[in-house]
Amino acid sequence: MRKLGRTTAQRKAMLRGMVTLLLETGKIETTYTRAQEVSAKADEMITLGKKGDLASYRAALAYITKEDVAKKVFSVIAPAYAEVNGGYTQIYKMGPRRGDGAETAIVKLVAVAAASEEESK
Repeated sequence: MRKLGRTTAQRKAMLRGMVTLLLETGKIETTYTRAQEVSAKADEMITLGKKGDLASYRAALAYITKEDVAKKVFSVIAPAYAEVNGGYTQIYKMGPRRGDGAETAIVKLVAVAAASEEESK
């Protein structure tokens, strides 16, 4: 876990919000180091969704800030990745940000057809 220049409470709140947004929209743009943390947490939430039991749903709901996004993870996103073991997100480096030169990246959920195609190889 990286500190990302924030206190523990600020860092957890920021990551919860970013993971929720990623699962809601399927794609976010942020700095590269934040993208790595968000990707790991989003993969954890999708793994909980694949378990599908009540304890997993409550654990996901404790982390994801919107109830409808948690429902989406369990009803739409996780079943799409049922045959895939990990690697639900991809990080694309986009280059330095204009204002401060920070390395930016895009985090996307992997397309299901592409994920199953890669696994078959």
